[in-house]
Formats: sequence, structure tokens, C-alpha cells
Amino acid sequence: MEISHIFQNNQKWIKEKVKTDKDYFKRLSLSHNPEILYIGCSDSRVSAEELMGVQPGEVFVHRNIANMVPNTDLSAMSVINFAVSHLKVKHIVVCGHYYCNGVKSAMESADLGILNPWLRNIRDVYRLHKTELNAITDEETKYKRLVELNVQEQCVNIIKTPDVQKAVKERSITVHGWVFDIQSGKLIDLKIDFDTILESIMEIYRII
Repeated sequence: MEISHIFQNNQKWIKEKVKTDKDYFKRLSLSHNPEILYIGCSDSRVSAEELMGVQPGEVFVHRNIANMVPNTDLSAMSVINFAVSHLKVKHIVVCGHYYCNGVKSAMESADLGILNPWLRNIRDVYRLHKTELNAITDEETKYKRLVELNVQEQCVNIIKTPDVQKAVKERSITVHGWVFDIQSGKLIDLKIDFDTILESIMEIYRII
């Protein structure tokens, strides 16, 4: 793609918006009140707003390789803090996707340089669920299941944060685990039972 085409597309987009609402951009600049924090993968095939069918201003978005939320990542922690404590979002979504190269790379025995410490977080997810994953003989099925379990563990990481623990006590906020199926275009709600998962561990991670 030629970079110049992007600016041409931008002009077309502006014209389309003001054609139906001449004050669209003026109103867009006045407030920022999204109700959803979306944490997804940086994969170019997974565009957060497009796959959800939402407009600018409706979702606060954070993306990185394999939709990770490690507690040592200041970027992710800062996004959660701002979204939860300042924007007061009502929903936090972690959305993974099948055929994720980050997850696939973590399943392989290879030295990937600077990516090693990042992918180790996914390998830790595999370690936590080793019994279940090793019982799966089909590699593609195992790969997809690791994508789902990675989403689950990142949701748990979010629930462990002080910002979310405080918000849960003060107001309504819900964490969701989703997967996007690139082959069908469908969003899948994993319907994770967080109460059962957290029952035996929150005595360790509870801060507030």
C-alpha cells in the first residue's frame, strides 16, 4: 500500500462523516466516555473497532503481541489504571484470536531474541494448563485451546490489579474473555467462570 493512499482515504472518510453530520468531529472532540476497555492483539488482521462494529469514541483500545497483560508491563498497567480509575469503563474485554503468531511462536522451541521474555508469559500459561493441553493430540486444536487459555489467564491478571479490585467494590464492572475466529469472522464469548477460577487464589492476590 502506498502511504499517500492513506491520506486519500482519510479525506474520503472525513467527507463521508460530515455529509451525514456536519458537527461530527466537533462533537467527537468534546468528550471521551467509552464504556469498554478492549485489550487485543496487534495482529494487522484483527482490527478492534471494525470487528465489533463500533465508532470512534466508543471503545478504549490497547493492543500488543498476543493480547498480554503481564503485571510488569507498565504500558498495560497504565492503560488499565486510566480506563478503570479515570474513564470509569463498565466492561473490560480481553480478545485473543485463532491463528495468533505470538501464541504459535510460544509453542515452538526457538530463540527469538528480544521476544523471549514476552513469549515466556505465554509459555507460563502452557505450564499452568500442561495436563489439559498435553492430552490434546491434534496440534491445531491444542494451539486454539492455548489461545483460549491465554485469554483466560490475562483476564485473571486484570482481576488481580488493584484498580479493578477497587472498582469491583465500588461499582459495576465486568471482565470478558473473547476469541476472534479469523476464518469465520465470528467473535466468540468464552463464558469464563471467573468465580470458580478465582475462588482458590484471591486470598493470595487480594489487595483491597
